[in-house]
Amino acid sequence: MNFLKRVLSTIIGVGIFFGICFFLLILLISISGGSDSDMIVVKSNSVLELNLDKPINDYAGKFDYGDLTFFPNEPDYDGLFNIIDAIAYAKNDDKIKGITISNNSIIAGMAQTKAIRDALVDFKESGKFIVAYGDYISQKDYYLNSVADTIYLNPVGALDFKGLAMERMYYKEFQEKYGVKMEVIRHGKYKSAVEGYISQEMSDANREQISVFLNSIWDEMRKEIGESRNLTPEQLNTLADELAGRTAELALSSKLIDKIGYQDEFQAGIQKAMGQNSDVNSIDIYDYAEYAGKKPKSTSASDRIAVIYAQGEIIYGEGDEATIGQGVINKALKKVREDKNVKAIVLRVNSPGGSALASELIWREIEVTKKTKPVIVSMGDLAASGGYYIACNADKIFAEPNTITGSIGVFGTVPNMHELANDLGINAEQVGTNKNAVDYSVFEPMTDEQRALIKEGIEDIYDLFTQRVADGRNMTQTGVDEIAQGRVWTGNDALKIGLVDEIGGLDMAILEAAKTAGIEEYRIKELPVYEKDFQSILDQYTGGFIQSKEAILKEELGDKHYMMLQKMKKMTQMEGPQLLLPYDIEIK
Repeated sequence: MNFLKRVLSTIIGVGIFFGICFFLLILLISISGGSDSDMIVVKSNSVLELNLDKPINDYAGKFDYGDLTFFPNEPDYDGLFNIIDAIAYAKNDDKIKGITISNNSIIAGMAQTKAIRDALVDFKESGKFIVAYGDYISQKDYYLNSVADTIYLNPVGALDFKGLAMERMYYKEFQEKYGVKMEVIRHGKYKSAVEGYISQEMSDANREQISVFLNSIWDEMRKEIGESRNLTPEQLNTLADELAGRTAELALSSKLIDKIGYQDEFQAGIQKAMGQNSDVNSIDIYDYAEYAGKKPKSTSASDRIAVIYAQGEIIYGEGDEATIGQGVINKALKKVREDKNVKAIVLRVNSPGGSALASELIWREIEVTKKTKPVIVSMGDLAASGGYYIACNADKIFAEPNTITGSIGVFGTVPNMHELANDLGINAEQVGTNKNAVDYSVFEPMTDEQRALIKEGIEDIYDLFTQRVADGRNMTQTGVDEIAQGRVWTGNDALKIGLVDEIGGLDMAILEAAKTAGIEEYRIKELPVYEKDFQSILDQYTGGFIQSKEAILKEELGDKHYMMLQKMKKMTQMEGPQLLLPYDIEIK
């Protein structure tokens, strides 16, 4: 009886605990979601603080919580284009006198950083000031900060300016040592996403393509930094070789910065620039983005340009705000296709690719949509492999100069633990009724027949991929094959070989969509709307537990080995042939 009481007490206690947690969760969400635009006040003589201290997605997202009415059904305002729109709004806002930039490590891609930088260049046409400060300024931050009228650097700080580099990991000997290997089948000599599993060093082809696109991005960066800092690209190359930003004094003498000072001296400089004796009013960029985003639109036109955001890796399934699934994207395409007010569609692609099947299903929906309304593509940081697959049949394609695109190739990987199983004394036996009844087993070596079947599937998809590109770009399949083979290109180089039509951002793609549709007055309709159930909400708000697990693994394994573990885990979770960027783009 006492034991039963203890069990019941425990069950009741756990129930009460989770009930309290649930109540607190709902209360937290209600409080965080109950903000109103009236609560955001922009005072006169304010500066807009650009401190981009969290990861930036192109699209902040819109969410549908269904019957869960206590959750806010409002869009977020922390996406890339919310930031850009806020900067544009501030240009003509009399209350905003200037912008301060205080980033130490912007978490954004190169094309995203350029888009923000372009918005700041446009802002300067108003005659308002931009000043920047850093304790330590990373290279990407300097690319952004270089647009400022005045750049401050902490006296004991440094400016990272050394040129661009990438590091690739190779696991062949690691696999041999531990008895776990990845069986690899690929098409494309540049399709190096799997190179690390079959070699211990970088191939000449991979080294060539990395060198080409790094130099293309670096040339663009030097050109824009040079225009802002009145330095030639050649001078900037010399400064990079000399590590001229390694101390504040060197950075100043090299004209990479304008002033050496502490945070309080930076603030005093702002106050002086504004000609005020009192404290400077300021507003955070994300608050201002919400403030600007909720302002009445300048036009009441009924015509719409739909902007559909495809961001993240492509997966087979529904998809969410972090991944591209044919479920979410195709629903959005169908919705705008059937909306009589939507006159044209812009597909904003920011993806390294992923599932070949999902890419084909999205391609098909775009093909159907094109028959009724023009579809223009705007490429973000990445529109590679599967990301290019879903873009290639658009009526017109825009890319940023430093967009990573192309990577027209296919690979497949399956894990093999035969040697590890032998070492551990594990033997797997299979029985089947037919020749091919037994599927591939991770505990047995891949047979020649199995490899041939997978190879056949890879070749079929590559043939289809190149044909899709040829049809979409009015090229021959042979011509596509010559520039494909899994090779990666920047936007500038992709323009030269015919993979894109024009260099420009989302704004230019929208203007082209309006021009193609023959409309002048229009409003923007952003999609997708992500449907959320209670389980997904719980996962979202309890993500801290997952982070804690990651933190523990990182602490035990170290960053380098943890990264290797995650990459191998990611490869083992891939299903079916992959149209994926050859590597994670992490430019240093």
